[in-house]
Amino acid sequence: MEAIKFSQKINIEDTQEIIFDYTQDYNKRLNWDTFLKKAELINGAINADIGVRAYCVAKNGIGMETEYVSFNRPKVTAVKMTKGPFLFKTFLGSWTFKKLKQGVTEVTFLYSFELHFPFSLLTYFIKRNLQNNVQQRLLDLKTCIEKSTNA
Repeated sequence: MEAIKFSQKINIEDTQEIIFDYTQDYNKRLNWDTFLKKAELINGAINADIGVRAYCVAKNGIGMETEYVSFNRPKVTAVKMTKGPFLFKTFLGSWTFKKLKQGVTEVTFLYSFELHFPFSLLTYFIKRNLQNNVQQRLLDLKTCIEKSTNA
């Protein structure tokens, strides 16, 4: 089965560096990421970086452990699932931060995943749910960053 992929993007009024750092700071993650109820780096890690693992739990109670496979500040970061809910056979996510003009950054989330059977029968619904969650997370990130910048 081929991986299911989708991406969502939003323009945020701030610099690549500020947005990248804010999104990768697990002490601030729950300030903006309304999809999650828990987000932490594990195994003694203090900062996100290649090889660092994180554990996040969605508000619906589903948890996932990921490992950073890319960390190129302030442009891109990517993670792969190392342990997660049985419905996912594989899960990869990347965040890209592209400077559009002075003080405006395009933030893109890209997800790629495969589902185990019988969850693969629900691919359309699972993808749609994830897309809605990502869209809301991006809106919440934009609101949080622009509110703090304009405060």
